[in-house]
Amino acid sequence: MKQGALSLAVLSGVVSTASAALKVDFGSADSIKAAAKDMAFDALSYYNGNETGEIPGMLGPEPYAGGKYWWWAGSVQWSTLIDYWYYTGDDSYNALVTEALVHQRGPNNDFMPPNHTAGLSNDDQGFWGLAAMQAAELNFPASPIISWVNLTRNVWVSQARRFEQEEKQEACDGGLRWQVPPTNAGYDYKNTISNAVFINLGARLGRWTGNATYVEWADRAWTWLTDVGFLTEDFSAYDGAHVQTNCTDINKIEFSYNSGILLQSAAFLYNQTTGDDQKRWRDRVTGLTKAILDKFFDDGYHYEIPCEGRDGACTPDMLFFKGMVTRYLASTVQLAPFTKDAISKVLKTNAEAAVKTCTGGDNNRQCSFSWAKGKFENETDIPSQLNTLSALTVLLQDEVSQKGVATNVTSNPSGGSDGGNGNGDGNSGQGQNGNGSGNGNGNGNGGSAGTTTRVTVGVLVAGLFAALL
Repeated sequence: MKQGALSLAVLSGVVSTASAALKVDFGSADSIKAAAKDMAFDALSYYNGNETGEIPGMLGPEPYAGGKYWWWAGSVQWSTLIDYWYYTGDDSYNALVTEALVHQRGPNNDFMPPNHTAGLSNDDQGFWGLAAMQAAELNFPASPIISWVNLTRNVWVSQARRFEQEEKQEACDGGLRWQVPPTNAGYDYKNTISNAVFINLGARLGRWTGNATYVEWADRAWTWLTDVGFLTEDFSAYDGAHVQTNCTDINKIEFSYNSGILLQSAAFLYNQTTGDDQKRWRDRVTGLTKAILDKFFDDGYHYEIPCEGRDGACTPDMLFFKGMVTRYLASTVQLAPFTKDAISKVLKTNAEAAVKTCTGGDNNRQCSFSWAKGKFENETDIPSQLNTLSALTVLLQDEVSQKGVATNVTSNPSGGSDGGNGNGDGNSGQGQNGNGSGNGNGNGNGGSAGTTTRVTVGVLVAGLFAALL
């Protein structure tokens, strides 16, 4: 869709300000919210998944079908808009978010839709699961079809089974492969991002449920990353290696989202542990924060080292990393407040650099991917708008600090996430690669989400490990 050609079905009733270069008073929450509203409006102007004949949740056809973005990129858009709602209170796009997540959940409610098998990877599946988990944690309005937590749990179950299978096969002594189907190119590659997403799923489900089994698995996968050499003592996060070499041919390129999602994972684990365990996760949060800020924010704004500054070197996937990492950093501040001084200062300079590029396009406020040059310079598209939207919204973190990040005990089923206690058939644990326990049916009556979810998870995990071990 040409930028500016708005879909009335998507944006009906949503009003943006007049076309002008984006102006923001960074000392005013109202000004930040107004600018973020423009960015959200502009980002959705590229989306046509709600139109007749199009697919909800997708950012157009995938590359093998002539498109630009892979399936996983849709999850970035929807998680960005969940954060936008959380920080600003603007619910204009909530129905779109719900439609997208529900539509892409797949027949087994584990984000493995058959029409994406040709490009399905563990990290792709996991990122969709994390978007659903984010909806639960931020008390996003419940879906009438399935609970957000059940979707996430089903993803975790399917990936835990794969992780266990890899340990038994002794390929690189464990760890998730990049691709899920053996026929996919890249199935012989094990990478940091697939395992980091799995760690993140476990860390968040562990905090939500209070079930230590998830945390133990997150720790197990983290240990594998360090043992295999993908994550080093100085917190360099390398890309991955091939099983043919027993993962010794490590590609030492460093992408910011690898480090970013590991940081957020460590923050979730720090937030729910005590004693020596908490100290261990605190040390990892501290080390990863320093590594990220030193490597990717050396001048106070995000610079994607592997590709930026070299014409044409950034792949479409890489264009989403800045917004993702910005939101990982902001989440870390909430979960591990001791990082606030170091991170919050950078978030402000990061947003200022992003906004300086927002002078292009038909409405004179389209943004560029590269923030280092301080001006609009290249053709824009949805990632650049999402990146700037994230950079702006996280500046409102003090306003939402009292909301916190929910658990099954503190969630609000009547007004927000159903947290596993909502309407619809959750099909808990019935992932494509195996059967779990229970069907996740919620009563939707606004009763105790904490009690219901704890019982469901306990049964699920008991059944899972009886099958696996």
